[in-house]
Amino acid sequence: MKVLVLDGVSQKGVDILKEPGFQVDVNEDKLTEDQLVEIIGQYDAMIVRSATKVTARVIENATNMKVIGRAGVGVDNIDVAAATNRGVIVVNAPDGNTIAAAEHTLALMLALSRNVPQANENLKKGKWMRKEYVGVELRNKVLGVIGLGRIGTAVAKRAQGFEMETIGYDPYLSEERAQAIGVKLMPVEEVIKKADFLTVHLPLTKETRYLINSGTIETMKDGVRIINVARGGVIDEKALYEALKTGKVAGAAIDVFETEPTTESPLFELDNVVVTPHLGASTEEAQVNVALDVAYELVAILQGEMAKNAVNLPSIPAEVLVAVQPYLSLAEKLGKFIGQLADDMDTVEIIYSGEVGQIVTAPLTTTLLKGLLSTVTDESVNFVNVPIIAKSRGIKIAETKTTDAEDYANLITVKLKGGKQEKSVAGTLFQNNDARIVLIDGYRVDAIPEGHMIVAPHMDRPKIIGRVGTLIGEHDINIATMQVGRKTLGGQAVMVMGVDAPIPEETLAEISEIDGIIDVKFVSL
Repeated sequence: MKVLVLDGVSQKGVDILKEPGFQVDVNEDKLTEDQLVEIIGQYDAMIVRSATKVTARVIENATNMKVIGRAGVGVDNIDVAAATNRGVIVVNAPDGNTIAAAEHTLALMLALSRNVPQANENLKKGKWMRKEYVGVELRNKVLGVIGLGRIGTAVAKRAQGFEMETIGYDPYLSEERAQAIGVKLMPVEEVIKKADFLTVHLPLTKETRYLINSGTIETMKDGVRIINVARGGVIDEKALYEALKTGKVAGAAIDVFETEPTTESPLFELDNVVVTPHLGASTEEAQVNVALDVAYELVAILQGEMAKNAVNLPSIPAEVLVAVQPYLSLAEKLGKFIGQLADDMDTVEIIYSGEVGQIVTAPLTTTLLKGLLSTVTDESVNFVNVPIIAKSRGIKIAETKTTDAEDYANLITVKLKGGKQEKSVAGTLFQNNDARIVLIDGYRVDAIPEGHMIVAPHMDRPKIIGRVGTLIGEHDINIATMQVGRKTLGGQAVMVMGVDAPIPEETLAEISEIDGIIDVKFVSL
């Protein structure tokens, strides 16, 4: 076996690869696509960090490639779809930087509370400024954690060592799990209102973009302190800047920015702001850990074992793959679709009916859950760790198979339950594997699960659909498709509108205020 190692991966990872007798070629140069294409055909595996771009063209020429390893979490520099099509497993190291990011969050929190960077800078300039830099203690303060994945949970546990009261929001974490980690769960609005220190640990999605904005800041305690070691864009930097100037927000510690890299920002002008250049995962230990994790993973796969951290579909027996392949895309899209409709869940029920109820459905369930959880967690979700993530959040999974599909030859139905809410969606494959969503909360529709959609339960009255269309048109967004499902004339109905571009939040708010609109969600597939 021959392995190519690029981008300065830790030598300890290289040593692991050499133990089984693999030939390991380490190249410290940044290779161009042409250079990589020229040599890649001779290798069975490769490891990269973030510098090398593993494009579709590179993968097409990787005729012997079995696995590509990313020494880190993000795989944006790897064409995962192209790798999947070639049967190449792509693995990453999702756990290696958890402690680094959690500790950096605490480091920023301490620096912010005691004005460490500012005092350091001024003392080195010859200014002894004790009175100006009186700080605050963490003890007995309320820490609000928004997003309780691996990193958020690690932050909460460590903050408890400082005798902080930890409260948090995560709609997909069970009460039992929250109690086990010592966090009091409450709605996000309450966390924002009650926190003395507020830290966010969320992925950047359309739902989380500008979660911290002028409106939410207005509801916070006077003198709140805000930390972001997650993703730029979760906080509206302009709104934060204004709140810092007025003193509404006493201070902020920011590691990630809307545009990166950046060396200019209004935030840099303020003395009550601590900033670092995206250092959350930048520790010697984290770099070694991700190298070791991905190296062990490559060795296992090359020796015929199952991948633990595959970000694309792991190996499935050929006869099973032939049967499930047509349904994989439908299952993932159903998961993503309903995940963006629901506000809460503790139970996921999946029903396979008709022809799909007669095949091995475990890969479909995993794929569906991957789509579902990828919309709601900051964790790296893949086909292997989906059940673990669901279990860690206390989500119950129920699967049912039946040969009866009523009006369809095959049907996959997903039901989410959480609190007082229950959402359901069902999809089918027509001829030529043409995917359709055919039921939303029991209402019959015929929607193509792709692109951008508005889903709006409403009362079945004249003019409502027209008003929605007018509002969207006023923002120069074209309507591609439109479906209405209803059960009785004049009762409740559901509108599914396909659009050619994302809908601004203010437009969704305007739609929600239309008389007769019960709810409105924007779904992006």
